[in-house]
Amino acid sequence: MSESPDYPRYPDKPESPASAGPVAAPARPGTIEGAFWAFVASTVLGLVGGILLFVNRDALVDTLRNADRQRGGTLTGAQIDQAATITLVVSVVIVVLIAALYLLFAFKLRAGRNWARIVLTVLTALHVISLLTAQDTILGYLAALAAVVGVVLSFTGPSNAYIAASRSR
Repeated sequence: MSESPDYPRYPDKPESPASAGPVAAPARPGTIEGAFWAFVASTVLGLVGGILLFVNRDALVDTLRNADRQRGGTLTGAQIDQAATITLVVSVVIVVLIAALYLLFAFKLRAGRNWARIVLTVLTALHVISLLTAQDTILGYLAALAAVVGVVLSFTGPSNAYIAASRSR
C-alpha cells in the first residue's frame, strides 16, 4: 500500500519521506543578500563615523571648555583634555561593540533567522528616531539610509519565503 500525504509519517519506516535525511537549505534570495550587504554597509559607515570622532577631538575639547566656562570654569586644561580623551575612547568602544552585534545580526539574517530581522528592524527604527532628535554627520544619515534599505529588502516576498523555509528546516 502506498503512503499518501494524509497518513502519518513514521521516521523508522524506510519508505517514509521523514527518513530521507536532513532537509536541504533553501536557496538564499537576492533580497536577503542585498539586505545583508546593506546592513554591512551601514555598519562600516557607522564605524568610519566613530573613528572620525578622533578627527573632531578639537571640537570636542572646545565644547567641553565652553560648557565648563558656563558652569564657572573650574576645570583645568589638562582635565578638559582628559575628559575629551575618555569620552572619545568610550565612544569608540561603544561604536565597535554595536558594530560587532550589528554584524552578528546581519549574518543571522542571512542564515534565515526571523529574530535577527526583527532585532535589525528595531535597531534601524531607533537609529532613524535618533536622527530626528539629534544632529548627526552625513555618515550617520548614510548609515541609517543603508539600514532602512536593508530592512525593506528583508521584508520583501522572497525574503519572507526564505525565512519561512529556513524556520521550517
